Amino acid sequence: MRLCRFRQAGQVSAGFYSEAYIVPVAAAAATYALTAKQKLNVPDSDDLLALLPPDGAACQDAAKLAKWVADTAPMLPDAVKLATNSVELLVPIPRPPKLLLLAGNYASHIEEGGGVAAQRAETFPYVFMKPPTTTLNDPGKPIRIPAVSPDHIDWEMELGVIIGRRAKGVKEADALQYVAGYTVVNDISDREFHPNPQRKVRQKDDFFDWQHGKWHDHFCPMGPCVVSADAIPDPQKLDMKLTLNGKVRQDSSTAYQIFPVAAVIEFLSSFVTLEPGDIISTGTPAGVGDATGTYLKPGDRLEATIRSIGTLVTPVVAE
Repeated sequence: MRLCRFRQAGQVSAGFYSEAYIVPVAAAAATYALTAKQKLNVPDSDDLLALLPPDGAACQDAAKLAKWVADTAPMLPDAVKLATNSVELLVPIPRPPKLLLLAGNYASHIEEGGGVAAQRAETFPYVFMKPPTTTLNDPGKPIRIPAVSPDHIDWEMELGVIIGRRAKGVKEADALQYVAGYTVVNDISDREFHPNPQRKVRQKDDFFDWQHGKWHDHFCPMGPCVVSADAIPDPQKLDMKLTLNGKVRQDSSTAYQIFPVAAVIEFLSSFVTLEPGDIISTGTPAGVGDATGTYLKPGDRLEATIRSIGTLVTPVVAE
């Protein structure tokens, strides 16, 4: 099941997503009730968590409705199907309680930056945060090159994990039972952000420069949809590809993560309570622009694709 949030004529709704068209959940439920003579318990809202496993109040009926939509799509009336390019796609989870991201979770990315990747048993996941309400950016909406530091803006395509059940002290073997779904994230990064160039040098300047370079407005595009966790039984088998202006820059698989999704959930939940709606972005493979001195500029176009999920399109403009 692929779900999205979208806006049409000023109204925000949930929909069943495909690249060609979107079927609003409410319209699908109404059509189903007329044809199957059965009313499903599906809310008329844009809250995707209510429709997703493991604990969404309407997850079972939403899954049933999604299958019916997929089976009957060619016969659905045109009024129920909206051309995807005719609506405004929105981030699937607009206000996550936490937006957590991993640094250095692919050996190839560490090595292209001149580092040496440690074995999993020798280290632990590096996790940082982004301010969700200002960094999250809708699919298809542009990121803005920040005027304060415009010359070293980079991309990092990642698998995003949406938590669907409160998790504390979860073991790796059980961790995927706490996942609602998966999406595509692009962790846009300013590689050379140096606030106050005349500053007095302090020991932790490099770390905070790096961290603050993640925080510019619009620097976390996400979408175009969420795939329910039951449709992706193994998140470590997903091909990933990012293109810049049509040229492939990243081409990898989630199979190469140092810490797989379940291990990341175990680690985080050992000391942080994960809540429904939390998003964990699981790191990027090799192919970032910084490795070749290639940085984003106005007029560029990024397309980040993860198999079984979809393609996150992000244009680039000046601030």
